[in-house]
Amino acid sequence: MSSSSRPSIILTRRWPQAVEEKLAVHFNANFNTEDTAFNSDQLRDALCNYDAVLPTVTDKLDESVFAALQPGDIKTTIIANYGVGYSHIDLDHTRRLGITVTNTPDVLSACTSDIAIMLMLMVARRAGEGERELRARQWTGWRPTHLVGSRVTGKTLGIVGFGRIGRETAQRAAGFDMSIRVYNRSAVDPDILQQYNAVQDVSLQALVQHSDFVSLHCPGGAENRHLINADVLSHMRPDAFLINTARGEVVDEAALITALNAGTIAGAALDVFDGEPELNAHWYGVKNAVLLPHLGSATDSTRNEMGYRALQNLLSFFDRRHRRIRWRNSLLVSCLVPVPRCWQASLTYLCRHARLACAHLRSLRKSSLNPSALQTLCCAGR
Repeated sequence: MSSSSRPSIILTRRWPQAVEEKLAVHFNANFNTEDTAFNSDQLRDALCNYDAVLPTVTDKLDESVFAALQPGDIKTTIIANYGVGYSHIDLDHTRRLGITVTNTPDVLSACTSDIAIMLMLMVARRAGEGERELRARQWTGWRPTHLVGSRVTGKTLGIVGFGRIGRETAQRAAGFDMSIRVYNRSAVDPDILQQYNAVQDVSLQALVQHSDFVSLHCPGGAENRHLINADVLSHMRPDAFLINTARGEVVDEAALITALNAGTIAGAALDVFDGEPELNAHWYGVKNAVLLPHLGSATDSTRNEMGYRALQNLLSFFDRRHRRIRWRNSLLVSCLVPVPRCWQASLTYLCRHARLACAHLRSLRKSSLNPSALQTLCCAGR
């Protein structure tokens, strides 16, 4: 394919060099060499001038970007998101504008669950406090009462959201001989619970009441915004810890900061924040909190794999379009497919892979179902 006929793409941040080189082979690529975040005007301009936009989790493709746009205004036909989460993308507007949206699931599950376990150990054993003390040259030597923390081995871990990353975290927790409790928006298959020696609680309050550590692995977005609020925190044990590697908006940070300062819970460890990279200024004074700058997937192999998954999504999409296969509505190729609501539970595992999802979509289009009655289904949670 000649350079003039190749689709044009724009990346909103720098990606791993090896991935950018591959993208340049297949597309007319515009790279963000300064690696500064796009504002709303720049995102809107990208949608109007490129065949594909490749954003990251910090790019808010929301009402402020989409509201003034009409289908005739835009050139973009696909948003290839670099990451598994997509709560920063307004799917109602992408459907209205006929834009396909893809993500990069599976490849970051292991590394994110590694971070969750690391945060759990850091906050329980007060590692952050210890490092800060050393760097401030305030350590006066070993003593029996110095920075005494909480043991992790043999404790109970409550997991909120038992998708890929939640299960990976449970698998690692088994190495610490931890008991596993689960809260999930739908019933977890009993065989899967048995595989992890887990018990599913019927309510979030019940889970936190019985857990020494509560680790969040649920999707973000409006549905789960402030899922962890003052009421939930009040049901946690005073010696319990909260871990968040999911999305910042899942936690009411003001309520959490109040709970930490008041001793309602023992501590918290966070890799994600509401409104990141801007942080609530009160975080800087909370001593019993471990704070990381969204490092969940930050290994060289994982970041490369995420980029290659996005590349494959683009190649698949433009190859299908080239062969004149029509795409209706927004479709998350990697993990979303339109299905009737009544079929969601039975199709959850069927549609985990893009090839199966696309085959199912084609069969639905040939059926007598009215496409307007179909909706987007997330086939597998985080």
